[in-house]
Amino acid sequence: MTKLSHKGKRKAVKVALGKARARRSASVMKPEYLAEIKRFRLMDDTFMSKCFENAPECIELMLRIILGKKDLKVVKSQTEYPIKSLQGRGVRFDVFARDSEGREYDIEIQRADKGAEPKRARYNSALLDANALKSGEDCGKLRDTYVIIIAENDVLGGGREVYRIDRTIRELAGKAFGDGTHIIYVNCTAKGDTAVCKLIHDLLCHDSSEMYFDVLRKQVSELKDSEEGRHAMCKAMEKIKAEGKRENMLATAKRLIANGKLLLKEIAECTGLSLAQVKKLQASM
Repeated sequence: MTKLSHKGKRKAVKVALGKARARRSASVMKPEYLAEIKRFRLMDDTFMSKCFENAPECIELMLRIILGKKDLKVVKSQTEYPIKSLQGRGVRFDVFARDSEGREYDIEIQRADKGAEPKRARYNSALLDANALKSGEDCGKLRDTYVIIIAENDVLGGGREVYRIDRTIRELAGKAFGDGTHIIYVNCTAKGDTAVCKLIHDLLCHDSSEMYFDVLRKQVSELKDSEEGRHAMCKAMEKIKAEGKRENMLATAKRLIANGKLLLKEIAECTGLSLAQVKKLQASM
């Protein structure tokens, strides 16, 4: 058998690694995922989260347009930002951001009207405050907070492109209360030639080449039009699918535990969870 030269060995290893990468890529680059990527818009929270996860400039652009603050500077941002409550349920913000003045923002993409209900905005606003101060800090140090609901429909029904909600004092002719909490709704049915309407157009756009804002166009194009971007999106979709499957397994296990007709071992076999996981779930209930 002829021995390979050092150069030949390196080439063989390179070829083998390339084939392995191709196999791994094919395992997640499923036709149904690729078809869905073509249909994605920034109004789809899965796609927006991936587009914005390392792109504070996109978040900054959105905030500048929605708030009308051209000099706003984002210094911290994170998509799918988990935030816990001391009691009750925590949430996962679609986008969390902080600007150079210390103001904090929760941006939520809501396609369903139920997800844009006012009490959800109130709850998210409360969670921003609940995590704002360290032990012993004075309430006067609370930062201004903004919960921004970008809703596919006009859920507040006034035909406006933007609704700004702040607390006021009724007995003082609606004078601002000045507590620093702000809730904003963006109505994605609005049409027009304003900067907000152009932003809405881009959020609803399937094709990056038709978008108004270069910053958004670049991010969308990278994920939709490049091999690397489509692969990253497919991996994200595969992860979401796995998480959804696990959540269904946990929900089923909870129902069976509450029903009380099966042994824990049988519940584990039915759901695909381990016995230890079922026991932990029972203890948490």
